[in-house]
Amino acid sequence: MSRLLLVEDEEPLARSLAIGLRDEGYLVDRAADGEEALWEAQSRRHDAVILDLRLPRVGGLEVCRRLRERGDRTPILILTACDATDDVVAGLDRGADDYLRKPFAFAELLARVRALLRRGSNGASARLRVRDVELDTAAHRVWRGGREVAVTALEFRLLEFLLLHAGTVQSRDRIAAALWADELGPDSNVLEVLVAKLRRKLDRGAAEPLLRTRRGAGYFLDRGA
Repeated sequence: MSRLLLVEDEEPLARSLAIGLRDEGYLVDRAADGEEALWEAQSRRHDAVILDLRLPRVGGLEVCRRLRERGDRTPILILTACDATDDVVAGLDRGADDYLRKPFAFAELLARVRALLRRGSNGASARLRVRDVELDTAAHRVWRGGREVAVTALEFRLLEFLLLHAGTVQSRDRIAAALWADELGPDSNVLEVLVAKLRRKLDRGAAEPLLRTRRGAGYFLDRGA
């Protein structure tokens, strides 16, 4: 049985979500602020975290950053206001794995949680390599030309997807569906920001770029000649 950590300070919403998740068979621990969330995360092992970003005491972005800094790789689903694109980008940059905009349907929350749990249960170790880029799927480590590249959880998943489809242009919608189980709206720049951050890290100090953009088509990892 999977154990979830639900971090939400709006009591009616938190209570409703906890009841619904328990009815679906999940064990649910609750936290109403960031400090309590960090304590709960350290005290028990959770299979996924549902984390609101607007929290008292310690904000959700800081909670996410601290969890990743101390090596906690538990999948994190962030909850954010419908118009808070900057918060989404910041959360993903700090290591969150997925996001959901409020208000949302409970069925969609369940689908996101199931997707996170499937990703987290895939512990088989494998090395993916294209040219001088290497990725360890179990250890969540990346190297380019022998130099280790520090990436966030979401950047890691983006790179893994592009490595698996190296040399083939992947559309914006297909990448979004692989990372977040849906398509991004036409006005969202979340994926563009993510690609730019990964590109800077991956190509820093390299003789030539590998993560390329095909204008109007999408992105691809260049396999070379």
